[in-house]
Amino acid sequence: MSLHYFIVYKPYEVLTRFGKEGNKAVLSDYFTVPKDVYPVGRLDYESEGLLILSNDKSLNHRLLNPAQRHEREYWVQVDGAVTNEAVRLLQEGVTINVDGKPYRTRGCDAAIFTEEPFVPERNPPIRFRKHIPAPWLRLILREGKNRQVRKMTAAVGFPTLRLIRYRIERLTIDGMQPGDLVELKQPEIYKALFK
Repeated sequence: MSLHYFIVYKPYEVLTRFGKEGNKAVLSDYFTVPKDVYPVGRLDYESEGLLILSNDKSLNHRLLNPAQRHEREYWVQVDGAVTNEAVRLLQEGVTINVDGKPYRTRGCDAAIFTEEPFVPERNPPIRFRKHIPAPWLRLILREGKNRQVRKMTAAVGFPTLRLIRYRIERLTIDGMQPGDLVELKQPEIYKALFK
């Protein structure tokens, strides 16, 4: 079996799967890959950004093993003038709900962007409200619970408006647009993901 490795920029409102589900868009509406290739990890329907597609079961196991603590960098646009106190709470860890139980997130790197990051336009765009700021945060997590970033920003009082996964370890979506696909060789992807 030949192994395949792709990174894609998952567009907004696309399910992280190839098979159809109702009338929602899925990966196969945007990307053509061999039949045995599947997403490694996931991004929720409303989230955008970096997704790895592969048929390498070893890569899947190493990347999704919680003990590995791979860095995942998210760019998060939030609703409201985010405070330094909220950023401090995110850095220290907050309590969110995971599978119906309280879960304390691990400490993470969190910062407010001093200038708005350069990101592709989203279609449709976020709702714009003239008198309510929508600043961007950079969050670097080393764990990945379901909808964790959204739950974290909500826990400190600033709901997520837009969420982009920019990076996993040294793999990024730099220079990519929603719907773009890049094929990588095994040594390239392993070097970028595993030190």
